[in-house]
Amino acid sequence: MRSDLLSRRALLAATAAAILIHPARAETRPMRIGIIGAGNIGGTLGGLWVKAGHEVMLSSRHPEDLKGLVDGLGPKARAGTPSEAIAFGDVLLIAVPYKAYPQLAQDYANAWKGKVVIDAGNATQARDGDVYGEVLANGIAAVSAKYLAGARVVRAFNAANYKLFARNAHREGGRMAIPIAGDDADALASAGQLVRDAGFDPVTVGPLAKSESFAMGSPGFGLDLTAPELSARLGVAR
Repeated sequence: MRSDLLSRRALLAATAAAILIHPARAETRPMRIGIIGAGNIGGTLGGLWVKAGHEVMLSSRHPEDLKGLVDGLGPKARAGTPSEAIAFGDVLLIAVPYKAYPQLAQDYANAWKGKVVIDAGNATQARDGDVYGEVLANGIAAVSAKYLAGARVVRAFNAANYKLFARNAHREGGRMAIPIAGDDADALASAGQLVRDAGFDPVTVGPLAKSESFAMGSPGFGLDLTAPELSARLGVAR
């Protein structure tokens, strides 16, 4: 456990250093971002967005456990409960194990109604039980739409391991591309801006159903490509 924590802190420190070398562009409009979950994905992206000038609330049912993480990220980061993070955020990031989605829907569906929700979840058989069966039967786009009903959902940051995000943010020689998909044009624009602010290039694949093309297990998953390369691989016009 301690070695995992130290490893995560090292990745976050490397991410922060990369962003300091490449500061956010002046035209970036600061947003308030509520992150449901504070594990590898949530902590990594939260750190990138804080360094880009956004305000971030990382959440847990026990927010006191996040003190060390948010203190390390600086004054634009704070900790809260999931309900507090949802109320706080102009944009939300869902970064919890996929098996938690039914409970999230039960607890918070009314709270996130109309909000932009970036869905970074993946379903795995070993971890996610019955929800994994739903994904096999119906596809993850449809299952996410079901459990995040009422939100303006964009699938993003689900197509690679968080270590790639930590290592490649703001890299030289062609940014790493992040595929995104959603049904709401304004939500896609907000998510695309946050992809850029985190140090990557967004590639809009199409409506939410098209996110199957970069779901876990698909040919578009786990790729470390530039935007032109990823667009060509996924057949997206630029």
